[in-house]
Amino acid sequence: MERQEAATDGAPRLTKLSPLAASLKLKLDEDQLTNCMRCGFCLPACPTFRETGVEAESPRGRIALMKAAAEGLLAPDAAFEQQMYHCLGCRACEPACPADVKYGQLIEQAREAIEEHTTSRRWWVKAVRTAVFKGLFPKQNRMRMLGGALRLYQRSGLARLARGAGVLKLLPKHLAEMEAIMPEASGRGVVERIGERHAAKGERIATVGLFRGCIMDMLFTDTNVKTVELLTEAGFDVVIPPSQNCCGALHAHSGEVEDAKALARRNIEAFRAAGVDYIVSNAGGCGAILSEYDHLLHHDESWKEGGAWFAKRVIDISDLLVRYGRMPSLAHAASAGAAPEGGPSSAGSRPVRITYQDSCHLRNVMRAGDSPRRLMRSIAGVEFVEMPEADRCCGSAGIYNLTQPEMAGQILEKKMACVGTTGADVVLTSNPGCLLQMKLGEARHGAGREVLHIVDFVHGCMRADGAKARE
Repeated sequence: MERQEAATDGAPRLTKLSPLAASLKLKLDEDQLTNCMRCGFCLPACPTFRETGVEAESPRGRIALMKAAAEGLLAPDAAFEQQMYHCLGCRACEPACPADVKYGQLIEQAREAIEEHTTSRRWWVKAVRTAVFKGLFPKQNRMRMLGGALRLYQRSGLARLARGAGVLKLLPKHLAEMEAIMPEASGRGVVERIGERHAAKGERIATVGLFRGCIMDMLFTDTNVKTVELLTEAGFDVVIPPSQNCCGALHAHSGEVEDAKALARRNIEAFRAAGVDYIVSNAGGCGAILSEYDHLLHHDESWKEGGAWFAKRVIDISDLLVRYGRMPSLAHAASAGAAPEGGPSSAGSRPVRITYQDSCHLRNVMRAGDSPRRLMRSIAGVEFVEMPEADRCCGSAGIYNLTQPEMAGQILEKKMACVGTTGADVVLTSNPGCLLQMKLGEARHGAGREVLHIVDFVHGCMRADGAKARE
């Protein structure tokens, strides 16, 4: 046990910092640590604090733990490590903070230090992390191979056989549930499906580069294709650089920061060579890290300027369409098949009622929460209903629902109660992780609602409008 001695301010100090504590002292941004005024505005914004009421489960509490460890007041042990990873990283605390503390950067710096020095990981956890973060996500060919294997599993009857034989009962419950709601995977991404370049319809507004993503391109290839079609319809030339790779979000959030930087450099090269005006993302989690490449690489003099060039061009698909696009009128072709509440029953139908679950990173990091709502309100034949606490995390948070299923499940239950108050027929969101999490919630509660990516819904309305125009 490390001996403590009193410092000049009377507080006990560890006579020798552990390797982890020393690393925290080097990596943590001291300005951000001291900027925290301990005012408590972050407390009601934090999902884990709201669930537990425990100070250490709040941004203020975690910053205090980081600061104490870096200053030698606390020996960072396994409990410290667990607390740093119990944070969802939703960053809802940042818009709430009057001192503008960059909590997201602090939590990533703390996790980077942990990954360099932790001894609490089981050997198989380390093996899985290495396989996923170094052997899978950075290798796009391997991701497509995985997508092809999943597609074979889903379409060959193996999935049905595994469920019937009870094999999935051997998995933890949350993994078995996730397998059941998984969309059909693909071994062919958007470039393999439709090619690299697509011309604008009508006068060109700008050239955009589509960030295809990893999970998006494997599980939601159709959404990527529809994104291209929306963009060209709105007046944009679209380029999909084939040499782009993983955005690095999961790496950065999990403490693998050097790997995230390597991925960022490759993406900068790919999109710079394409000569694009904007870099479009349809995944809030990807868009957030892409928009912070300037911060990620700000200590790297040879890439500092490239990071800034890249970050200022990143924009979400909804934001681009609303702010700069030339969208056709949108109309939903079908109704929900029910009379409006309190309205004349002779109408025979009511507008389709939709609600929206915010992507935390789209709202809190990219600050683009209003654009999806403006887009939804522009659709004829649709009634948009604001969900209570739509800005609260759904519990997905990258891979949080896999690594922290109990807390993620508690948060999801609260979210589904909020969804239920809207009376919505369709729940929309702007991030693949949120989409899967909300599908999981819908599968558990069975209310018959559709859960869709906003691109899929808007694209359907555009096609419906086009069909009506041709009649």
